[in-house]
Amino acid sequence: MGSLSELFKNELENNKPVDPEPQTTETVDLSGTSNEKKRVLFICTGNSVRSQMAEALLKSLGSEKFEVFSAGITPAGVHRLTKQVMGEVGISMDGHHSQHVGEYENTSFDYIIPLCEVAALSCPEFPGNHQRINWYIDDPIRVLGGDDRKLTAFRITRNILKKKVLEFIQNESS
Repeated sequence: MGSLSELFKNELENNKPVDPEPQTTETVDLSGTSNEKKRVLFICTGNSVRSQMAEALLKSLGSEKFEVFSAGITPAGVHRLTKQVMGEVGISMDGHHSQHVGEYENTSFDYIIPLCEVAALSCPEFPGNHQRINWYIDDPIRVLGGDDRKLTAFRITRNILKKKVLEFIQNESS
């Protein structure tokens, strides 16, 4: 899937609305895997959009096999449009709040997933043996313009993350 910049440009040029939820007919088979939940930490700059969306999506789609957390390098609070676009797909952001990555510095994870270069470069070392997977996704907060443009960017980001989360579940559960 292309970057947010490419997708956003295509959406505006085609004047085509972004689906509230990507049309995914995939089912993820989690049978036959270990009963122990894998611990996942998503990290981005502000823990307000991308990492919050990724956390909520993985909790919604893979809670049987994953224990999920998110944090930011400079926590900024959960963005109102994050709450809105996740609500559109039936995922409540109630109870979500921004956390500093330092809150997890003594916590072991199976997967550390930075969602931007800033997070990847600023990420502290975590104890234990973990796999680091970089998912560099453009920040929809950086999109300029009115609420309609910004809302489109947040929806695209959510859809990109949903696809990546589904692929992650499938790959890590097999």
